[in-house]
Amino acid sequence: MKAVFIPYNQAHQERLIEVLDRMSIRGFTMWEQVQGRGSEKGEPHYGDHAWPTMNSSILAVVPDEKVDKLLERVHALDIERDKLGIHAFVWDIEKVI
Repeated sequence: MKAVFIPYNQAHQERLIEVLDRMSIRGFTMWEQVQGRGSEKGEPHYGDHAWPTMNSSILAVVPDEKVDKLLERVHALDIERDKLGIHAFVWDIEKVI
């Protein structure tokens, strides 16, 4: 199992949920209204008067065999709307209770 953390511009939310649904990735935790900025070219998302947009984030625990396909689909969303920003980070899950 892998943990996939996906921070994204809120405009991606509906499409991202569709990706998870189509891949039968049912369990996830979502945080709305998170702040941040991209490491290379991303604009800040602070929810204030200067930088009014906001991000959201999803953390999903995914079977190993679905990770690469999920990353491909997240990358496709990023290419479609490259100005918005979406990323995915993956790490191992050692135990689940």
